[in-house]
Amino acid sequence: MKGFVRAAWSAVRPADVLPSPNIWRWPAVYEVENRAQDVDGAIWRALREACDWTGRDVVDVGCGDGFHLPVFARDAARVVGVEPHPPLVDRARERVAGTPNASVVAGPAQRLPLPDATADLVHARTAYFFGPGCEPGLREADRVLRPGGTLAIVDLDGAAEPYGPWLCADEPRYHPAEVEAFFAAHGFALRRVRARWRFETREDLAAVLRIEFSAKVAERAIAATPGLSFEVGYRVHTRRKPSGLVLP
Repeated sequence: MKGFVRAAWSAVRPADVLPSPNIWRWPAVYEVENRAQDVDGAIWRALREACDWTGRDVVDVGCGDGFHLPVFARDAARVVGVEPHPPLVDRARERVAGTPNASVVAGPAQRLPLPDATADLVHARTAYFFGPGCEPGLREADRVLRPGGTLAIVDLDGAAEPYGPWLCADEPRYHPAEVEAFFAAHGFALRRVRARWRFETREDLAAVLRIEFSAKVAERAIAATPGLSFEVGYRVHTRRKPSGLVLP
């Protein structure tokens, strides 16, 4: 999650793209990280309570290599992943090749290559284009949502020990209180979630922390984590699109 904006590569300006160094450079280690995250399903439960996608259409913005697409596809009528980085688009398509109700398209959050009013849930997880300055992405999410649909943004809680302070130590531009205020001002509900990360080996844990943080912060995090698991705080922001005109 150390990376910032994932943007488009399909008819995209270079300025649209800011790399996500963890998954772009170390996709195999990031796969280990994805498998270790939220082993008890706390985030999935919070999302399901906000918008049950069973039999509905889902869009996963900034889907990376598509790790979450099969999870949505188990119950959704259809799930579409949107991702800008060409190698990740290829990996995501390979992942869902045998899943008939899942597909992947290339595009940016600020210009989703999807028709109007075609999704019941737009989901973005630890995609840092959703924060202050992301108004174009919010408008695009609203455009593709059907009336009554939900935009769900899952972000790290920078104020929650132990992961949040590690993140903030490496990203001085990232201010959790400002991000929370931004979402509140844009009409989002907030639910805080504690999710457990669990690794199979200490080597895996160390490798993941080393792609997420600078060397100094990573070594501090490794030393502070004696076992194979730790908790990570998340903020789940949700906003429902109005289903009709609001009359006085």
